[in-house]
Amino acid sequence: MERKSFEHDGLKFSYLDAGGDGELLVALHALWMEAGTFVPLAEALAPGWRVVALDQRGHGRSDHAASSTWGDYVSDLGALLDHLRATRPVVLLGNSLGGTAAFLFAARHPERVRALIAEEAPAKEDADLGFMLAWQGVFATREALLAKVGERLSWSVEPSIRQVAGGYTLAFSPRDLAERQAHLNGEYWHEWRATSCPALVVRGSESRAVDGAILERMAAVRPHTQLVTIQAGHVVHHDAPALFLAAVEDFLAALPR
Repeated sequence: MERKSFEHDGLKFSYLDAGGDGELLVALHALWMEAGTFVPLAEALAPGWRVVALDQRGHGRSDHAASSTWGDYVSDLGALLDHLRATRPVVLLGNSLGGTAAFLFAARHPERVRALIAEEAPAKEDADLGFMLAWQGVFATREALLAKVGERLSWSVEPSIRQVAGGYTLAFSPRDLAERQAHLNGEYWHEWRATSCPALVVRGSESRAVDGAILERMAAVRPHTQLVTIQAGHVVHHDAPALFLAAVEDFLAALPR
């Protein structure tokens, strides 16, 4: 995938573009992750689908911002579609934060969304990310930083480790993300039900981050919505890539032409 960029809201945004003439699918990562998490999926879906994966504000190679509200994430996605000159409705795929941003965008701009794939993206947010505060700062070694994050989550932050003067730090600000989560918490059932485009809800049966009952309810209360449960954690496309790919391919193949 080719690294590209655009400017919006006074910030420089970075994204990965698989290119080609395939149909457009925009992928949005989870909190503290990066666009690169979708590279294997993009390669598997090519050439039929052109996957574009955004480094969301404050993540990856995109600039940090003074604000990170749902309105900001929705606006950023719209700016990306404008930059891509997407004149036809697109498929949005998002994991966790990215999935919620995707369906909130669809609620505001239904004419721009062909279908939704919500991977472990709940319509009810009630997270406490205070544990991330321990990740803030510069660590003497890469190993010291990963040890602070802990074995269970270390794989998810490795792509975001940056070498700086004095040691190693993370591309995102753990403090900012933890403190701003309170403004992201809430119930978004109205927005989830506001659209009727085809949707796929992906649930990881081993996830500790999302109550599976919420995802099951999401599939039950919205028309044209399927639920698939895969033996995986919160980042299903990482934990069970083959099963996730199969579910996505089946869903995409069934979309109205």
